[in-house]
Amino acid sequence: MSNNPATGVLDKDGLDALVQVLAARGRTVIGPTVRDGAIVLAAIGSADDLPFGWGSEVEAGRYRLVPRADGAVFAHSAGPQSWKTFLHPQREKLWSAERSPDGALTVTENPPEQPSYAFLGVRPCDLRAIAIQDRVLTGGRYPDRGYRTRRTGAFLIAAECTEPGATCFCVSMGGGPAADSGFDLALTEVLDEAGHRFLVRAGSEAGRDILADVPHGPADAETEYAARAAVDAARDRMGRAMPPVDLRTLMGESLEADRWDDVAARCLTCGNCTMVCPTCFCTTTEEVTDLTGDHAERWLRWDSCFDGDFSLLHGGPVRASARSRYRQWLTHKLSTWYEQFGSSGCVGCGRCVTWCPVGIDITEEAAALYEERAGRPRHEQPKETRR
Repeated sequence: MSNNPATGVLDKDGLDALVQVLAARGRTVIGPTVRDGAIVLAAIGSADDLPFGWGSEVEAGRYRLVPRADGAVFAHSAGPQSWKTFLHPQREKLWSAERSPDGALTVTENPPEQPSYAFLGVRPCDLRAIAIQDRVLTGGRYPDRGYRTRRTGAFLIAAECTEPGATCFCVSMGGGPAADSGFDLALTEVLDEAGHRFLVRAGSEAGRDILADVPHGPADAETEYAARAAVDAARDRMGRAMPPVDLRTLMGESLEADRWDDVAARCLTCGNCTMVCPTCFCTTTEEVTDLTGDHAERWLRWDSCFDGDFSLLHGGPVRASARSRYRQWLTHKLSTWYEQFGSSGCVGCGRCVTWCPVGIDITEEAAALYEERAGRPRHEQPKETRR
């Protein structure tokens, strides 16, 4: 058994030391930082790059960066990116081909990059999302080699949620604000009369090894109690909730619901929800060539089931209407994902609600389908189904 520490307390200098230790070991540290009016994920060189004193206000179709007087660093909701941006990037070259003057064709496979990432500030909902993408992209007969390469070397530092946003609903999806597994280190931010500090827990041998090199104090009872209390309080302050029903059954029994017409009248089929979703994984391939035709490349890029060509077959697309495309996305996310991968495809992060340009709310749509199936107007439903 390792003698490396499993818990400790970091101050702000200790947080910076953590970044420096990771960088010294050759890791590219990715964390939240303020840019372009939002908290985004990017490479950071020190803790000074983190969003100390910044939070966010979110609602359906709305995101605003707001200053905080308490100097908190992790008191913000999920931004427009998720960690799949780095593990499952938007574009990836698969191979290139060159035609020589004598007509010979040489095809060169493009090996996947092997970055050594350290992700700092991974929310518990995103930990679940990474675990889901692990099953999707590394399981089965044809694993995604690029994803597996990037994921294998990634070091995950969770940041437990102490201040959920108005579009968060992770608890109703079986998750929560606590980081229970899937991390190397977990941080819980505490701000009280005793100061600004972070309870840190190791969740792997690699995490213990890193923590041993970072200056930290012992995990005292006061900090541990404050950290647990903050996370427990967050569990009761979710901004939204799914209706308390079996969503798999609900989706299966609602394929012909009138509600699909209602949402189709609002949906722009822009695909924003799939782009910001931390678990959506669909891709397509495209070939590009130069003007001479002597050089060609094949690229893998993100695709969306909202794209009209996504289901294109000879004779036209299978899902030509906004109704059919939104229904495909929602029923797959909440129901048929189980049949493929053994879990829901939704972790309750709320990004699809926040970043939908017309404010379509996945929890509201599920509640409306439930109400239509029950045959009762919405105002007669229990309050928890309407949040």
